[in-house]
Amino acid sequence: MHLLMDQQGWVSGAQHIKSPNYNVRPQGSPINLLIIHSISLPPGKFGGDAITQLFLNQLDYSAHPYYATLIGLEVSSHFLIRRDGSLIQYVSCLDRAWHAGQSSWRNRANCNDYSIGVELEGTDDSAFTEKQYATLQFLIELLKQHYPISDIVGHEDVAPGRKKDPGPYFDWQRVSHFTEDNASPS
Repeated sequence: MHLLMDQQGWVSGAQHIKSPNYNVRPQGSPINLLIIHSISLPPGKFGGDAITQLFLNQLDYSAHPYYATLIGLEVSSHFLIRRDGSLIQYVSCLDRAWHAGQSSWRNRANCNDYSIGVELEGTDDSAFTEKQYATLQFLIELLKQHYPISDIVGHEDVAPGRKKDPGPYFDWQRVSHFTEDNASPS
């Protein structure tokens, strides 16, 4: 996989689907945190367009009983890595995606201000695919070339008690060599 980033923060090699759920990062906030998430819609089901529809505010809430719990939710992520390793980008890396919610890392609140969010299609109670790890590794290498990312953590680490993704089946050893003081404390 060959990935490049343009000056607007968009990665070539990724499918671009622009989400309306973003805003401008606070001035002077270096992008130094990568947050790994997991998502599946409906829960435990892979494939389909529901994740993209959610990030575009176009989810048909009547299509599954679980979707009723998402009504009014406006969320996004910079990236989604599908089970087959394909990469979708929803928000420019220069902008603030809405992926971490109420969060804190190293005594700094509002992680969305200084992080990039990567969703892995999956659940917190199942393994991720080799193709997802391969794409994630290429993406991390690219992001570290452009931003001073020093920590790679899970959503569970920045929102403990509220979130539990990517969960115990995520293999942190696969990304630990990318960080200055190792990966997630999970």
